[in-house]
Amino acid sequence: MNENLFASFIAPTILGLPAAVLIILFPPLLIPTSKYLINNRLITTQQWLIKLTSKQMMAMHNTKGRTWSLMLVSLIIFIATTNLLGLLPHSFTPTTQLSMNLAMAIPLWAGAVTMGFRSKIKNALAHFLPQGTPTPLIPMLVIIETISLLIQPMALAVRLTANITAGHLLMHLIGSATLAMSTINLPSTLIIFTILILLTILEIAVALIQAYVFTLLVSLYLHDNT
Repeated sequence: MNENLFASFIAPTILGLPAAVLIILFPPLLIPTSKYLINNRLITTQQWLIKLTSKQMMAMHNTKGRTWSLMLVSLIIFIATTNLLGLLPHSFTPTTQLSMNLAMAIPLWAGAVTMGFRSKIKNALAHFLPQGTPTPLIPMLVIIETISLLIQPMALAVRLTANITAGHLLMHLIGSATLAMSTINLPSTLIIFTILILLTILEIAVALIQAYVFTLLVSLYLHDNT
């Protein structure tokens, strides 16, 4: 009960050296691969899910946008595995760090916007000024649209950070309450423990959904610029 509530969000160290890089590189090792011609059920299910997700995200893109399919699929797998890994006890979730999420969001957003300005600059500039805007409002709308464009990567990173962090904090609080009530009232402990199990199932769904939402929004930014 005396443990710091935010202790699980502190980047771990090994012999004084940051271990975040090793933790980030660990989830891809959990993805099974096969060298055989006939795959087992796990590999087949994994490939089916990847194809289904890729098909849904790439359906709205043209040929140029579909060249990003490998990057987007890799992104959603990385975020999903990292989020799920963080649900294990005594583990660290890199996606709770705003700096890491910004490091993913800014390059992807910048690449999509740069592609838009290179391939169709007229359409890209047209987004800054909606059609039929009154002349006195033109400077204000240009400033507002510019700010909304620049804030997109921040919104991506903050959304992922806030959702993952809030879920972890809630699980920590309910888990601490379960331990505290275990020596006081057993029926109440069972009720709180049931809530904790249900919340854990919800957090698994949130971990997968947030990975999909992050990648889908990057895909939408790409679609607007290709």
